[in-house]
Amino acid sequence: MTAQTYLAYDYPLLGAFWTMLVFFLWIMWFVLLFRIIGDIFRDDQLSGWAKAGWLVFCILLPFLGVFVYVIARGKSMGRREIKQARAQQDEFKAYIRETASGGQPSSVDELARLSEIRDRGDITNEEFRRAKELVLTGHGSAQQTGSATGTSHR
Repeated sequence: MTAQTYLAYDYPLLGAFWTMLVFFLWIMWFVLLFRIIGDIFRDDQLSGWAKAGWLVFCILLPFLGVFVYVIARGKSMGRREIKQARAQQDEFKAYIRETASGGQPSSVDELARLSEIRDRGDITNEEFRRAKELVLTGHGSAQQTGSATGTSHR
């Protein structure tokens, strides 16, 4: 029997499971470490020095630094992650709405823009009325009516 074959017989099945468990925990620890580093940089409430301190603590004393960070700031870490996920979801929904509308603003958006222009005093009530009729009938947008009346949008 060769040395390699003897090693295969000498390494029991339970040892293989323990090795896989240790390897899995090692990978999970790295995932946690990188999530914590990302959270350190994401947090707007921490000053630059506090971020540097947490980062040095997590790098120089990795296990202790990660565990202390999770204990001290774990709840707020979850809140920041949820806040970021909601912001990304809102941006995605806004992108879908914009894309679905074909890039053209809705008549409600056009009327709101016309109302703002009138309130600033850039157009008269008569110009507003004519532009409103064009938007409601679908024959023009506020940008077209603004250029037709000689006003410009800021």
